Amino acid sequence: MILTGLLGEVMQESAKIALSYLRSNHQKYKIKIEELDKLDLHIHLPSGAVPKDGPSAGVTLTTSIASVLMKKKVNHEIAMTGEITLSGNVLPIGGVREKFLAAKRAGIKKVLFPYANLDDFDELPENLKKGIDVCFVKKIDDIFEEVCIK
Repeated sequence: MILTGLLGEVMQESAKIALSYLRSNHQKYKIKIEELDKLDLHIHLPSGAVPKDGPSAGVTLTTSIASVLMKKKVNHEIAMTGEITLSGNVLPIGGVREKFLAAKRAGIKKVLFPYANLDDFDELPENLKKGIDVCFVKKIDDIFEEVCIK
């Protein structure tokens, strides 16, 4: 796996965990291990003048890699955030308000948030939540189901 762009150590770790999770669960997702072993994966995140080093891209990286390996497209109208563990659990993130605002500004209609951030979401003003469907997830399987790659 090649990682390029302005990625800090945490983002690099997230990408490695994503690949390790999918490798160890290849049978569950019907991913051929031979394809995994032959895969040249290059993940590039352009800098955009903002360093990316927060622990909230793990679910997105895992979903992207799974999409390639499973040869299934991800619904591009869904935004997601959260970190993944080696056992597939989705961990909470910081900056819920900022991430939700960014999704709203981008015209996203559905957002996947870690279940552990439910209280943070409940604190957001109702007018901010209007117009966006929010799904709270506990496992990466929940995300795969929502984006239709399972």
